[in-house]
Order: sequence, then structure tokens, then C-alpha cells
Amino acid sequence: MLLYGSVALGGVGVWLALPRGKRTPQVLGALLAGAAGGMALLGLGLAGGLANLYFYVFALMGLGAALKVITHPRPVYAALYFILTVLAAAGLFLILSAEFMAFALIIVYAGAILITYLFVIMLATQAPEEGQEEAAQAPYDTNAREPFIACAASFLLLGVLTTMMFRGAGQLEKAAPLNPDALLVQMPRKVENVLRAHGMIEAGDKVAHDERTGRPAIDAEAGTITVNRKSGGTRVFTKDQWPADMHVKNIEGLGFDLLREHPGTIEIAGVILLMAMLGAVVLSRKQVQIDEDEKQKQALGDGGGR
Repeated sequence: MLLYGSVALGGVGVWLALPRGKRTPQVLGALLAGAAGGMALLGLGLAGGLANLYFYVFALMGLGAALKVITHPRPVYAALYFILTVLAAAGLFLILSAEFMAFALIIVYAGAILITYLFVIMLATQAPEEGQEEAAQAPYDTNAREPFIACAASFLLLGVLTTMMFRGAGQLEKAAPLNPDALLVQMPRKVENVLRAHGMIEAGDKVAHDERTGRPAIDAEAGTITVNRKSGGTRVFTKDQWPADMHVKNIEGLGFDLLREHPGTIEIAGVILLMAMLGAVVLSRKQVQIDEDEKQKQALGDGGGR
């Protein structure tokens, strides 16, 4: 009930903080949303004990920045707050030892995606004249569209997800455990470098290959690695002899999974980024054409008056 209460209070806070021209009670909305975030963190702490101290720092930072993203009337500042939200999420990924996800989030969203956003915003928005910054703002930036319906739908979805997370996760069937070291068969050079770095093999020693299949003689299930000696003969290293850095790391497993199982997803992401760049170019050319037409009309008008 504490978590459901925090969801409801957060919805009211965000609804009050959404822009409504010059009479937006953003301070009150921010206080209610902050209280809701504190209640949610308190509920998580009571349910599972206190988490890492940095979790609370990054969580509060991310919630506050996300609130400013959707409530700030200036799109450029909202995009900058989006950077802070991404950095906070990257910090949470680092706490979970998901380094690749943290750096990919920064490179992709805080880098490529955000630069595209800013590019489109600057090209599609005319620069205001001095002293008329407030008057030049578009109505859809200063006034939220359907704030109550948007907040009700989004926080209702958040409540459903909260219920699934705390009640439905335990009912899911557990997948069969996978042996990540099975990928070592596809990384014989890594195996050789690790063994050579620890002085277990000499220069010129190579991982043996099966004569029938041609695959490296690395058996992850049995935990054996067969190496051909340069001086002659072979040597078998059992799993208890493997160095600590021999095992497959998370980022290596993720790389193999992305390139082997989901190559189409990477290509689609590249096409989406390309289309965003093309859209920005089209918007910029349209804006330049409009400006040129206005200048031409003004020039003709001044000439006719003279």
C-alpha cells in the first residue's frame, strides 16, 4: 500500500508540475513528486533492507531530472535535463555491474540521440529577439496538452508494473542455466593470451583443434583446454587450473549475443538514426526556404515603396 500510495501521490505531483502558462504550481508539484519518490524508496528499504547508498543518490537524481524533462517550458533545457536522467540511469547500471549497458546508454542516448534532438530543436525553432524570449515560446511548450489524462494513464501503468514486479516475478518459470564459458570455443586467441600472460604456456604454443570438426579443443562442460606445445606434445589444463580472468565476461557474452542472435536489431537502429538525420536536414532546408521567401518579399516591398 505504501508503494501504491507513492504512485498516486507522484501522479498528482507530476500533474501539478506540468506547465500551465504562467500559473503553474511547479514548486508544489515538485514537493509532492519528491515526497512520492521518498515514500517509494522507503517502501523498497522496508521490503528488502537498505540498498547501496549510491542507489538512493542516483535514483533521486534521475527522478528529479525526469520531472524537469517533462515540465520545463524550454525544449533545449528539457533536453539537457534528459542528459542528467541518462547519467543517473547509467549510475544505476554500474551498481548492477552492467558496465556495457551504462556506457552504451551514455554513448547512444546522451550522445547520438540527444545531439539529434538538439539539432532538430535548433533548426525547427526560430531564435527570439532580445527581450521577447517569453513571447516567442510556442503554446505547446508553455501549456501541457491533456495533463490529467496523461498523468492518470502513465501512473496507472506504473502501478500495474509495480504489481507485476512484486507479485508476478516469482511465478515466472526459470530458464535452464547456461554455461557462459561455452563461448571460449569461439575465442581461442583469448585463451592463448590469458595462459601466456600467466606463464602457463610459452610463445608459439597454440590451442589444439579437433581433427574431425576443426573446432578448438576447448570443452567448457568438462572444463578442459588442450594446448599443442611448440616443442612437441600436448598439455591439458583442467578447470581448477584456469586463471580467474579466463572465464567469459558479461560484456563478451553480450557482444556475441548481439552480433550472433540479433544482427537485424543493430541494423534497424542504424536505419532509425539515419532517418532522424535526414529529417533534421529536411526541416533545416524548409526553414531556410521560408526565411529566403520572407526576405525576398520584404525586399520587393521596400523597392515598391521607394
